[in-house]
Amino acid sequence: MLDAAASRGRLGLARVAPAHLCKAPLPKALPRGPGRPRAQLQCAAYAFGSSSTCRLGALAPRGLGAARAALASRSGRLVVRAVFEKFSERSIKAVMISQQQAKELGASEVTTDHVLLGLVAEDTASKAGYLDTGLTQERARAAVEAISGRRKANTAADNIPFSREVRKTFEAATNECKRSGIAYISPEHIMLAMLGQGDCMARRVLVSIGVDCDALKSEAAKRVKAGQEPEPAAKKKRASDKQGPKALEEFCRDLCAEVRAGKIDPVIGREREVARVMQILARRSKNNPILLGEPGVGKTAIGEGLAYAIVHRAGSDGQPLPEFLAHKRVLQLDVALLIAGAKERGELESRVTRLLAETKEAGDVVLMIDEIHTLVGAGSVGRGSGGGGGGLDVSNLVKPALARGEVQVIGATTLDEHRKYIERDAALERRFQPVHVLEPDEAATLDILAGLKERYETHHKCIYAEEALEAAVKLSHRYIADRFLPDKAIDLIDEAGSRARISAYRARVADGREADPRVQEYLQVLQSKEEAAKGGLFEEAWLLRRRQLDYAAQLAGPAPEGSSLPVVGVADVEAIVAAWTSIPVERLGEEETAKLATLAPALNARVIGQPDAVDAVAAALARARCGLRDPNRPVAALLFVGPTGVGKTQLVKALADHYYGSQDAIVRLDMSEYMERHTVSKLIGAPPGYIGYGEGGKLTEAVRRRPCAIVLFDEIEKAHPDVFNVLLQIMEDGRLTDSGGRVVSFKNAMIILTSNVGSRAIAAASSGGGLNAYRAARARGAGGGVAEDEDGLDAAAERARMRRIVSDEVRAYFRPELLNRFDDQIVFSKLGRREVRVIASIMLKELQARLAEKNIVLEVGPSLMERIIDEGNSSEYGARPLRRALTSLVEDVLADAVLSGSIPPGGTAYVDVDPATSAPRCWHGRPPAPAPAAAPRRAVGGDGGELLAGGVGGLSGAFAGGAPPPPGVLGEDGAGAGAEVYVLASGGFEDDE
Repeated sequence: MLDAAASRGRLGLARVAPAHLCKAPLPKALPRGPGRPRAQLQCAAYAFGSSSTCRLGALAPRGLGAARAALASRSGRLVVRAVFEKFSERSIKAVMISQQQAKELGASEVTTDHVLLGLVAEDTASKAGYLDTGLTQERARAAVEAISGRRKANTAADNIPFSREVRKTFEAATNECKRSGIAYISPEHIMLAMLGQGDCMARRVLVSIGVDCDALKSEAAKRVKAGQEPEPAAKKKRASDKQGPKALEEFCRDLCAEVRAGKIDPVIGREREVARVMQILARRSKNNPILLGEPGVGKTAIGEGLAYAIVHRAGSDGQPLPEFLAHKRVLQLDVALLIAGAKERGELESRVTRLLAETKEAGDVVLMIDEIHTLVGAGSVGRGSGGGGGGLDVSNLVKPALARGEVQVIGATTLDEHRKYIERDAALERRFQPVHVLEPDEAATLDILAGLKERYETHHKCIYAEEALEAAVKLSHRYIADRFLPDKAIDLIDEAGSRARISAYRARVADGREADPRVQEYLQVLQSKEEAAKGGLFEEAWLLRRRQLDYAAQLAGPAPEGSSLPVVGVADVEAIVAAWTSIPVERLGEEETAKLATLAPALNARVIGQPDAVDAVAAALARARCGLRDPNRPVAALLFVGPTGVGKTQLVKALADHYYGSQDAIVRLDMSEYMERHTVSKLIGAPPGYIGYGEGGKLTEAVRRRPCAIVLFDEIEKAHPDVFNVLLQIMEDGRLTDSGGRVVSFKNAMIILTSNVGSRAIAAASSGGGLNAYRAARARGAGGGVAEDEDGLDAAAERARMRRIVSDEVRAYFRPELLNRFDDQIVFSKLGRREVRVIASIMLKELQARLAEKNIVLEVGPSLMERIIDEGNSSEYGARPLRRALTSLVEDVLADAVLSGSIPPGGTAYVDVDPATSAPRCWHGRPPAPAPAAAPRRAVGGDGGELLAGGVGGLSGAFAGGAPPPPGVLGEDGAGAGAEVYVLASGGFEDDE
């Protein structure tokens, strides 16, 4: 080729004619070089004309004569120039790709934009796009199609000719190679030559996608200046620190390059913080900002926002970029990668020293160190005898460079870590200028989600409704108290999109609908590539690999028009919040509406005789689920007051079973365990310096793990008064800070305190003395009261009187600031004989259920039932003695009968009072038939209670002459209707409901 040019010069001609090229001496054999296959040389010849191309590789085996004959036969239309002999392997590969791209795009000739696609596709050594500028094959291909258009693939043509513009580029690349003194033409030479051509197609493509051509040219020149082609990143292995790659490349990420590659999300709403960082970087000394804020508020994003501003030459607020930052690069240091593998002493120090030296030498690097507190103590090794101090950590190695201003660092850490690590080292702290990053409000967070919505829609192939974004902000702020905006809101929409995507796919599979056809095409190309590789057709496999990447890029992009995309709505976000927190935040459904509507009757069926307490609890839950309560306070703060054994704790258990699903939702704290002053620390955790510090408190940890719970402070009057101080903050603000500084939210918990305060007053008033008599007796130091007739009061008036009595006692015992924080003070009334009878029926049904598991049927006679009620009814102890009476009169007798074998499995156990001994006795089956007896008087108890009457002496008179007790089960659930009534008549007993 050069000889042909020399021939042209000797003859004084302006261009190389075909005859000159034919007369030029051809080499005896076309040099292939190591690893240069014939297929590459076939593509390594290009035509000056536009008709066809000549395959040098095909002519080589026939000798020089055949080659000359073939060239001469073109009659001057084809001129072949073998400059590709000086192309490197990478350059030839790039040219092959460019021809393939031109074919796929249906072009008639290879232009510079096709060459650009080949250069980008060939560069596998760069980590962040082509030459680390963020330019990817997908972006370049899309821009080429947008500018040049895409036609039907040119499958007929074998090798497409190169355009005049490309030929000039290759000639210029030859000159670039000569100037650099390198033996072969590298792809970087081609890029430099192409960018030097002025307004070519490749430059138009680069400008259209926002690539800085000057930066690209500078990076290509650096690669050429290095004098060697870089190896792929996956093959980089260091033999030692001196022989390895550059420390900046090994331990840092180029955020600017990732911004150009589109790998970093835009930063929204942090204009003030980014401007503050720029202002600190412009200082003459101490120009190192440190970002301080809670986890998840966006500290790292501000560093990325600076890189975003540098790449786009303007901040997110539209202000122009300061000139001193125009040529800066933001590199994020990976501290873990810096320390990892440094086994020998001095190896870590060598790495840090190299990193600082390269940063100083580059002059345009701003180091971003996330979690900068990890530098303190990192790599510190004790020196001297005994392993004592004297070791250097990374922070001490960095401090001199910071003091001299040789490096610029942007640090980021939390307030707690800064106080714990950075502030202890005053010399390190004064090198940095703090920039406080506050948690954004809900409006700013909504703007952030709106800016990120498109990227998450592309990833999840879904559509986010505006209501879903608003719900993500509101629900995360309300229910996820241990994290911060915008991080928790972003995580919500991310997982909601994942949920919608999976649900849509499963729905398509269930309906038998065909999936995206592009997926099928992608799988077919993937299978063909694997088959070609197995068959040794590596060139075909490589081309199929390119098609595979193209399909992958299409699948990563938006779905085709007309395809139905899943829509992420409010329900999806609510479901994710419920899964995270176990809080039922979903909108009221039919099932839960029915559950709330039947809550009061269900609780009244288990808690007998306390309708006021049941109504108060049901109303509190209804307010909470309808969204009417104050969201900054607990669901409810209730004080249950009343005598012992009247159902205060039982109501809490019934509520947990019916509404929350199980009694595991109860966080129960027995206040008898908190009678001493120091036991308050058990609630929130031990203070520093004490055993158990850092383990959390019993109360705070339980609520943190299950925020939707019933927190029961049982018998609060037994606790030390300092415990009340903890309750003040919980009931007013719905939050509590533990000993470790973590804030625990009680906004979704129901706070219930039980107390026996006022029990003596209720007992005295119920005995007939009244409140005034009780106060007078208490003033005299006596326990009794003065007779005062209070008869004739109905049930409502009696409850109102008891409420007044207890309220006076509660005000005398508790402090006003505590009482003022309760939503309601619920007074539990004393239980009468009617209520005790129903409770006994419930207990017997529970015992029958346990025996039914052992295949034994239990029946209890009315005489024994009356004795159980007599022994279990106590005005002083409530219904608690009822359990003991049932145990001694029924369970003990049953146990003896079962152990003696008189009640076999499958039998019926009949327990009643033996008329002969007046003691409980158990029969197997029915006793002998009773003798005729006088018909008793029939009476039915009011309010559904059971009243038994049986002549003189009651039912006991019926047993004269050996009359047996009646069979049956006493009572039904509920204090209203439904309790069984037994009637003693001649010939036996019968039930009348």
